[in-house]
Amino acid sequence: MRKNIFITAEEAAEMLGVSKPYAYKLIKKLNEELRTKGYFTIAGKVSRRYFEEKFYGMEGDECACV
Repeated sequence: MRKNIFITAEEAAEMLGVSKPYAYKLIKKLNEELRTKGYFTIAGKVSRRYFEEKFYGMEGDECACV
């Protein structure tokens, strides 16, 4: 089964053990960082790769956290 390339707030909340409203705040912050780097973003979702890099300190396929 192929993973989605985006993480939703619901999935982020579950992975991090936080509330959905807090997960939305985290995603909003990550998306702001991506926009300053020139990337397009989708509200309420964030790139799985960027999320894993920021929270687990790993790049690409290194993360075995899911």
